[in-house]
Amino acid sequence: MARRSLSQEIEDIREKLGNHPIVLVGLMGAGKSSIGRRLAEKLSFPFVDADHEIEVAAGKSIAEIFADHGEAYFREGERRVISRLIENGAQVLATGGGAFINDDTRERIAGHGVSVWLKADLPLLMKRVNKRSDRPLLLNDNPQAVMQRLMDERYPIYGKADVIVESRDVQHTQMVNDVIKTLAKWPNWKRLNNATN
Repeated sequence: MARRSLSQEIEDIREKLGNHPIVLVGLMGAGKSSIGRRLAEKLSFPFVDADHEIEVAAGKSIAEIFADHGEAYFREGERRVISRLIENGAQVLATGGGAFINDDTRERIAGHGVSVWLKADLPLLMKRVNKRSDRPLLLNDNPQAVMQRLMDERYPIYGKADVIVESRDVQHTQMVNDVIKTLAKWPNWKRLNNATN
């Protein structure tokens, strides 16, 4: 069988997705927003960042929401926002690191779209998150230990995503191509035919 070009794979993905979203999951620093934005551009889809939408809805930053109301309050708001966003059809939706851990959110994603886990190792995650100081879960004396704990807790759950792509320290274009090629080979597109639009 002749190897398909990237543009053929993109057209194939667009056709098979129909009116369903691609939902990026993974830990902070995995590249969900930066890769998601470029992936959406390649697919000619809107890009939506759930964390940004939460901040707009709350009128404050995620760090401020955590500080003012705590993590449980934030997670409930996150669940509601993603539940609403997932209904907006074909798009690339980047979720916060904890979103996919919620059973209800994971079920909604499975019922409406394709989940893609950007899986990164600890050194890469730390290299990326160290560039920003607005990560509420890492505002402590040992952010690396917290990140390792989050990996231990969350990676088995992220592993339930439809598609897994290794997040590497390469150009974003290469990562986007990796996601496209992996999606193009996903064998369960028929599941979307039974999913709610």
